[in-house]
Amino acid sequence: MNLEARLLYRDAMVLIIDKPAGIAVHAGPRDGSANLMQWLDQLRFGLPRAPELAHRLDRDTSGCLVLGRHRKALARLGELFASNSVDKVYWAVVVGRPQADEGLIEAPLKKLERRHGWRMIVDPKGQPSATRWRVLGYDQRLTWIEARPLTGRTHQIRVHLASIGLPLAGDAVYGRGTGDLEAPRLHLHARSISLPFTPKKPPITATAPVPDHMAELLRRCGWADTEAAGN
Repeated sequence: MNLEARLLYRDAMVLIIDKPAGIAVHAGPRDGSANLMQWLDQLRFGLPRAPELAHRLDRDTSGCLVLGRHRKALARLGELFASNSVDKVYWAVVVGRPQADEGLIEAPLKKLERRHGWRMIVDPKGQPSATRWRVLGYDQRLTWIEARPLTGRTHQIRVHLASIGLPLAGDAVYGRGTGDLEAPRLHLHARSISLPFTPKKPPITATAPVPDHMAELLRRCGWADTEAAGN
């Protein structure tokens, strides 16, 4: 994989890349498949060490992924993500039509362990979690949603939207009722990100192009294809 071709932003401290869907950011405990860590050495740009992940995206989520180029940068990025100071915008295609045009989901999330795997569930004893959302477009069955997670829980957007009857297209875990759609991959894209990295300076920003696998359903929902879809 040519990660340099997927670079969205670069300076002395921070890199932002357009992560492809279907690639894990790092290897799982029992997973020998390819992961993003194997290619990060391409992004050294003269530094003695490869950059490191400042946060995570799910394997099947595409879009903006932030890397720190050295320890000082990673420490600052860690502070920003831990304090929920990073503005993250996701695009999702969901099945169903909400009654309102926007809303705020505040539902605590908890990890449920099972013999055959795990999943996140809404549970009063879980961690506080909040997602703001609004409708960007729709067709008869699908809705194009902009989601802004105000907290950073695992699978947060997927679980929150499913909990209000709006499962994501292509979601094999939380997407009941979406199996008849031609959506082999999860329709969730980290569209843009804004990092207030240096006080009194404008934030670092980046926008990731729409991936190929989401373009068709987004067009059905009214997205104007004015950009070249990415992979």
